[in-house]
Amino acid sequence: MQQNSFSLSYYILCCLLFIICSSAFAQNWTRLNTEPYPGKQDDIYFVNENIGWYVNGQGKIYKTTDGGTTWQLQLEQQGTFFRCIAFIDSLRGFAGTVGTDYFPNVKDTIPLYKTVDGGATWQPVPYEGPYVKGLCAIDIVKEQYINRGKIDYKYHVFAVGRVGSPAMMITSHDNGKTFTSSDLNADAAMLFDIKMFNKNEGFACAATDANVQTSNALILHTTDGGQSWQKVYQSARPFEITWKASFPTREVGYVTIQSYNPDPTVKQQRIVKTTDGGQSWQELDLCEDFQARPFGVGFVDAQHGYVGTMNSGYETRDGGTTWYQIDLGMACNKIRIHHEQNRVFGYAIGVNVFKLQ
Repeated sequence: MQQNSFSLSYYILCCLLFIICSSAFAQNWTRLNTEPYPGKQDDIYFVNENIGWYVNGQGKIYKTTDGGTTWQLQLEQQGTFFRCIAFIDSLRGFAGTVGTDYFPNVKDTIPLYKTVDGGATWQPVPYEGPYVKGLCAIDIVKEQYINRGKIDYKYHVFAVGRVGSPAMMITSHDNGKTFTSSDLNADAAMLFDIKMFNKNEGFACAATDANVQTSNALILHTTDGGQSWQKVYQSARPFEITWKASFPTREVGYVTIQSYNPDPTVKQQRIVKTTDGGQSWQELDLCEDFQARPFGVGFVDAQHGYVGTMNSGYETRDGGTTWYQIDLGMACNKIRIHHEQNRVFGYAIGVNVFKLQ
């Protein structure tokens, strides 16, 4: 009897220690103090835990140097709808625009801007190739190489767009000094996100048709830097497009699927997952809520991740098998998770800006 009591007490003690330790290392999303915005803001990017930028559809670019505690308005350009942003380092960065003829009051026809002074000034990016109507996502790949007997790095910049069509890509293989555009309309009607593992291989989130009523969600794969693309996933339902991607490992990746079916009885929201490096994709149920259209996705590791939807956020700790609702604000469009010096932190943007810490 005494032995059983001791065993029970020991078990309870272990459980309490586990709960205390889990709470001590638990991370939560905290809403940051930012300027109010009447809708979804699209992208946020940090080069380290303290220095970052975010953009929105009012032609504004904000910068923080204290991890999001305070923000400085660096640029306000009326008629520009900034859609995406990414930086090579604390000085060199790029901001993409969605372009004209999609959102009202947008007049800026320049798809990409560049800064070399940390966002203090921005200039249009010239490029060779067909006209790029607009961009929705930018990805930057860091490549190690030998430079005159020393290890050095070069950066490849990939940007794709856009929502509403056409499907275009713009790339640079010389640290953003020169750019070339290409037409991807033979492979997709719209492009929303791009994830490149190196200068040759990666995936693009796309849609089969510019008319959402007849569109299927589509994922494309390239092994030659975007010169050619192969379909690796296509949904079987109309009214669907993909949106954003997250690859916590080279083998495991997640992509959000958006349904625009007007039938309120069609409630199931989904994401897709790969465990073989993107060769095959499995549909996973996210939630059953007509209004919870999925947007951004970001994973800490292969099992633990987050999805933003139109009206809330969702978290999983078992690779997407089960989800529970969390506060990520409304229309959380982009979630970026960072691993830095054995620490994990993240930033997310939608109607509001959140920090994972």
